Amino acid sequence: MSFLPLFSSRLMASPLVVLTDFHAVTNRALSYAAGLAEPLQAKLVLLHARYDALLAPLDDDLPYAPLNDQATDRALQRLANAQPVPTLVEVSERELPEAVRAAVLHHHPLLLVLGQPGGASTPAEVLTSTAETLLSTVPYPLLLLPALGDWQAAPPRRLLLAVDGQPFVLHQYQDVLRQLLGVADGTLAVVRVADSSHGRLGVDAILRTVATHDLTDELAPELLSEVDNISVVGGVLAEAARQHTDLLVVVARRHSLLGRLFHRSVTAQLIEQSPIPLLVLPAQD
Repeated sequence: MSFLPLFSSRLMASPLVVLTDFHAVTNRALSYAAGLAEPLQAKLVLLHARYDALLAPLDDDLPYAPLNDQATDRALQRLANAQPVPTLVEVSERELPEAVRAAVLHHHPLLLVLGQPGGASTPAEVLTSTAETLLSTVPYPLLLLPALGDWQAAPPRRLLLAVDGQPFVLHQYQDVLRQLLGVADGTLAVVRVADSSHGRLGVDAILRTVATHDLTDELAPELLSEVDNISVVGGVLAEAARQHTDLLVVVARRHSLLGRLFHRSVTAQLIEQSPIPLLVLPAQD
């Protein structure tokens, strides 16, 4: 893995790792990551897996061909130089999951950032497939930025955590919400959707599943909504719209992420359909 340092090192918060192969990083996504890193006093790491086609646009006729090595390095450096925060470029010869695993071990980032590969013209399923691959092989907080949607620049101020009301155990990353809430004096609300297969649990029972993990300071009951909807995904997105949410947060269990209820898991549907940034926190099995 080659490193292109652009700024002198100094004590900073955990960095944000932005996944890119040029087709996958848009100005909007990179601007969001930088806008989040700035108040966190964190650097960015632009991670490029040179020979990995996972983030490349789909083309049935042509095989994936990486850009010229020197052209890649120059283009990445120009991107990094344009950022308002210290930015490091890493170019890996490994496939994306292995490149991400190495970056996580080396940098211990706050989270990973992934924009819609290829922009708005690429099917949303490409983003979902890439996210599922990463979450199943390198379970780490993953911030997904849709190509479309009327979402605002970072940092987010109104966060909505979608839960299913069942106990969960996170990895060692629960501090990510505290840090995000702290930089903009943000608020965190919680939503749980009751559908025909999952009845209401009540506010107290749902709050207990959140409070036991110390995700944030104590939540007031009025910050939790339990709504009825024929679709869990529809209920979550409707509540996010009602609350003018800036960032949607979901706890993804490995079995529910990779398993298929009907055609797609709830997590996969949220990745594909959310019009606002989505932070996926992986839970342990």
